[in-house]
Amino acid sequence: MTMRQETGSTATLDEAPRRQDLLGGGVGRKRGSSKSGFVFPRGSEACRLEAFGQGERVLQEPGYLEELEDRLHFFVEECDYLQGFQVLCDLHDGFSGVGAKAAELLQDEYSGRGIIAWGLLPGPYALGEPRRNIFRLLNTAFGLARLSAHSSLVCPLSLGGSLGLRPEPPVRFPQLHYDAALPFHCSAILATALDTVTAPYRLHSSPVSMVHLAEMLNYSGKKVVTAGATIPFPLVPSQSLPDTLVQLGGATPWTPLSACGDPSGTHCFAQSVVLRGLDRACHTSQHAPGRPLPSPLHACSTGEEVLALYLQQQQPRARSSAHLLLAPCKVAPPYPRLFSRLRQQGLVPDAAPTGPAVDSIPVLGALCSSSSWNRTLGDLAQELSTLDLRRWASFLDAGVERDDFQELLQELHGLAQCYRAGDGLEA
Repeated sequence: MTMRQETGSTATLDEAPRRQDLLGGGVGRKRGSSKSGFVFPRGSEACRLEAFGQGERVLQEPGYLEELEDRLHFFVEECDYLQGFQVLCDLHDGFSGVGAKAAELLQDEYSGRGIIAWGLLPGPYALGEPRRNIFRLLNTAFGLARLSAHSSLVCPLSLGGSLGLRPEPPVRFPQLHYDAALPFHCSAILATALDTVTAPYRLHSSPVSMVHLAEMLNYSGKKVVTAGATIPFPLVPSQSLPDTLVQLGGATPWTPLSACGDPSGTHCFAQSVVLRGLDRACHTSQHAPGRPLPSPLHACSTGEEVLALYLQQQQPRARSSAHLLLAPCKVAPPYPRLFSRLRQQGLVPDAAPTGPAVDSIPVLGALCSSSSWNRTLGDLAQELSTLDLRRWASFLDAGVERDDFQELLQELHGLAQCYRAGDGLEA
């Protein structure tokens, strides 16, 4: 695992957001940037982490702990304004324990700062590997519970369809051709979503901080959120943003990226939505005076108003934050070629595309506090409760007690109760 710190960005809302390293780091605001690497050397125990308990023990070793603390202190001192930290870690293996322990250390030493944890999960998996699948289930559950206890916000990221033992097909993007078995493809897609949804607190000119974003989404104990993205955003050159949003209809406009299943029929409590990469001329409708408007969206005078009204129409009871950025997402090499049917600017063509390959795309990204976690966490706890731990003693031997397992089930049930559909803002 690598943990890196970046001291911020001076980009304006009209410029491309500076990319945050996807293997973790701190977020501040300062001119320029500086990075620190914290690497577990190959051949060490850290490269063979299979169980949550093993990962926790890694950061209890003096060598790793001292190096982490020294580098954190050095780069925190370089920040003019430290917002907080991003912790990116695998959830399905022992690195969930590393991430949870790192979040606990950060919470103890930097109380009051934001800590947003991103748990990475693989795509499809095979039923014929019972030990690996059981360990994946246990590591994911322990990681979610412990990260939520020590972080401001936790968000799993995966192209898989489920956190449980029953395999589900990978998610689909209508305009994107990818192979879910290739980590290169999966990491590029998840990086695109992550780069988009984190833009509001990584931009120097944005009024939104990491803490403010977390507080908007995590009220009443709802610390686990879902991510979603539309890659690319399906704007046709002859259309405006209101035209496209009307065509999307009442369905959820983004593809879910947190392995929570189909989001249809679920309730959104709060959401932060970012749309990037549309030319300003497309933000509003240019209808002739006196002609009837196709929808209320076409009456809005700015793109921000269009997006905010659309979100209010979709989830009228949800607390929503809308952000519109002009800068697209860059997908030039070494980004994999996944967009063969798009124009160079990433727009959906009216006819067969011609010309150079795609080098940038518009993207819609969202973080959502959703009632889908009530079902997902409840099902996860139910599957765990049916396990015969005597068959998986090696997981317990790695550093987890039976009492820890019972406590985990209670924590998952407690988290699930936070997401009951009737518990809205007015509750």
